[in-house]
Amino acid sequence: MNGVDAVGVLYGLEAINAHNGWAISIVGVTIVFTGLVALSALISQLHKLVALYDNPGRIKKLFASKSGSAAKAGTPKKYMVLTEAQKQICRQYNLLAQTMDDAISLPKFLRMAELSGLNDPHANINLLIKSGILCADKQGYFTWDEDIFIRTTS
Repeated sequence: MNGVDAVGVLYGLEAINAHNGWAISIVGVTIVFTGLVALSALISQLHKLVALYDNPGRIKKLFASKSGSAAKAGTPKKYMVLTEAQKQICRQYNLLAQTMDDAISLPKFLRMAELSGLNDPHANINLLIKSGILCADKQGYFTWDEDIFIRTTS
């Protein structure tokens, strides 16, 4: 009979071979197996979602890093205590910073300090950075913090 009946209709393994049945069955098994793996992974992690639902404080801890930096910004700053000579140096550099843009390029600031004849520009700019008067931004430039300058030098 060779898998063909009297009418000419295929049946059995010959019918599966003739109509790509093996490929279709492999794809079907793969889809079902992938779905079961995904479902088991979801169920295995479900306890974490339930724990977050039971303790909403843990959700706040996840986002605490962003709010922690905001809280630090709200705390009062400690100002460095400078000697009178250091205060005078800060005033000289303040005059120099006023001639520059809001975003201060440190190499340009150093060059202008050297051209102006200020003593020890590297050490003094380091002092300004440590005291917080000269603040770095995220783009590689520095800004002059007038509030800290006034509080530190007064």
